[in-house]
Amino acid sequence: MSKVCRFSPIAAAMLVCLALLGGCSSDKTIKDSYKERNVEDLYNEALDALNAEDYDKAAKSFDEVERQHPYSVWATKAQLMAAFSQYQHNKFDDAVIALDRFIQLHPSHKDVAYAYYLKALCYYEQIADVSRDQKMTDQATKTLQEIIDRFPHSRYARDARLKIDLTRDHLAGKEMTIGRYYEKQEQYLAAINRYRVVIDKYQTTTHVPEALQRLAECYEALGLHDEAVKTAAVLGYNYPGNQWYSDAFGLVQGKAPAPTQKSSWLDWPW
Repeated sequence: MSKVCRFSPIAAAMLVCLALLGGCSSDKTIKDSYKERNVEDLYNEALDALNAEDYDKAAKSFDEVERQHPYSVWATKAQLMAAFSQYQHNKFDDAVIALDRFIQLHPSHKDVAYAYYLKALCYYEQIADVSRDQKMTDQATKTLQEIIDRFPHSRYARDARLKIDLTRDHLAGKEMTIGRYYEKQEQYLAAINRYRVVIDKYQTTTHVPEALQRLAECYEALGLHDEAVKTAAVLGYNYPGNQWYSDAFGLVQGKAPAPTQKSSWLDWPW
């Protein structure tokens, strides 16, 4: 005969009370962890953390401004300041996400040009040596160009023009590094393609004279003497006093050896 367990009315009442007490305790914990505060106090606290260079706390505090007062004018300012705090903390990915959100939500805001500029700086400060991947350099170049195109008369555009020259020079340097590698391996057609990119795409960079001279080398190595002469002439016309022109002129006049023997050109004094 099976036994049926029964709770007494007193025991059942105690269980209900315990459940209610547990719920109240949980609600109290949540309430204690969330304290709604005056927006000015929150914002000033975030600014104090930023001035104290406690960037992680500043970013969280600015986020709290938006969380507690999402429809206030302070919330919009806090979005941008949170991104700036992340940037200062070298959390560039988080800063870019925050800035993209700000740009999407406030495309006509008076500080949107600054948002684009700060986004460009996030990429710009991650630029690696030319021997490494140049994804960040490419992203910085695109964002800087966007600033110039969208806000041509802003003070951010003036600085963007200076920085974009450096990023383009960096990208050209990467192409030159790859081109030299191919030339060293006697893969002259591949090297020519890289040097042509520098000449055609990065005409204002410091790498163009060398790219023209290396191009002449590759043409000579392939037996395309006329092409080498034309390239040297272009180099001489645009950079008449440049050492790279002297080297190219010597090459096409037969005063310097063409790089037909592997690695021989690496020992030339330039």
